[in-house]
Amino acid sequence: MNRAPVRSDYGYPRQGSVLWLLGPTSAGKTTLGDHTVVLLRARGVPAILFDGDEVRDWFGPALGFGAGSRLRVVMTLVHLANKSAEAGLQVIVAALTAGEDARDYVRGNVRNLTLGYVACSIETCARRDPKGLYRKAMNGEIDTLIGFNGTYRPPEHPDLVLDTEKYSIGQLAERITARYRGGVA
Repeated sequence: MNRAPVRSDYGYPRQGSVLWLLGPTSAGKTTLGDHTVVLLRARGVPAILFDGDEVRDWFGPALGFGAGSRLRVVMTLVHLANKSAEAGLQVIVAALTAGEDARDYVRGNVRNLTLGYVACSIETCARRDPKGLYRKAMNGEIDTLIGFNGTYRPPEHPDLVLDTEKYSIGQLAERITARYRGGVA
């Protein structure tokens, strides 16, 4: 059953919202985002996922893993998220967003923001390791993995805590989609 977009008093689609999923590498941010987008679309809610790794890949090998490069990825994601939300989409961003400068930038520049912390212990993330990054860090092949080569600090006061060790991706995606009524969060 397809629903018409939710309209404002003037007949224009309402602005969307942005759910920013942050957490350590391999916590389940992208998987949770993908699953949530599928559920939202099945309910007639126009939704899109932007993934930090995809944006990083788009920039290519010239983009490093220093604080400036990480902030550039976040700034790009903020721009994409805001433009998509302005168009009426419900936006989910899945990105590490480890630095406080990046988190401050997100909080200060994303409109209609919900900050969701995807909680998972580094030990569990290292066991999951779908991209082999923890293995590479353990073998000394890379030295830029936040959570292994540097501390990952959970955000202060997130709007949602989404624990992928306690709950399944399906349960968490249902929790997120329950927040959307009539196409807006």
